[in-house]
Amino acid sequence: MAQIKITDSAGKSAGTIEVSDGIFAIEPNGACIHQVVRSQMAARRQGTHDTKTRGQVSGGGRKPFRQKGTGRARQGTTRAAQFRHGGVVFGPHPRSYAFRVNNKVVKLAMASVLSGKLAADELFVVDGFNFDKPSTKAAAKALEALGCKGRVTVVVNDEDVNSFLSFRNLEKVRVIGASESNTYDLLDNGSLVMTKDAVEYVQEVLS
Repeated sequence: MAQIKITDSAGKSAGTIEVSDGIFAIEPNGACIHQVVRSQMAARRQGTHDTKTRGQVSGGGRKPFRQKGTGRARQGTTRAAQFRHGGVVFGPHPRSYAFRVNNKVVKLAMASVLSGKLAADELFVVDGFNFDKPSTKAAAKALEALGCKGRVTVVVNDEDVNSFLSFRNLEKVRVIGASESNTYDLLDNGSLVMTKDAVEYVQEVLS
């Protein structure tokens, strides 16, 4: 079992927490991370793009000129793709871009990200923020005390409303509940901050 140092919201040491080697101490699998992130980004696409085919554009109800004798190529409608105002051939139509990834791959990708963050000293585990009331100023001070750099993802207990309200207005800070943890949000940051409760929850889900 690996051990991670825990700090309080003031950045002072608050002991350690034992974590599973199979989640926080593995060799990151880049292929799995790439596949899962690609799946997440694809699922977020709206897929509402649409183009009109020759049967959907208005006009072109009659044959523009006779079939033979003009010296021109035969045409059945002015709404064919080669004409101005014509329909689009093989254009995009509404569809879903989502594709499924096996649960084992999803878990391996998350474990790879957590292991990579820990190895790169970009993972900060906090005993708890314990805000009496929502305070953006207190949240900013807590991140400064931890020494976070760049964009920050904060993972808190789902029921910790005060922490969520405190962090959500900070620039370049994304706050999510432990149950919302996913590969992309854990990866897309310069510093990953997790509460002790969030670490225990993620371990339980991934084990």
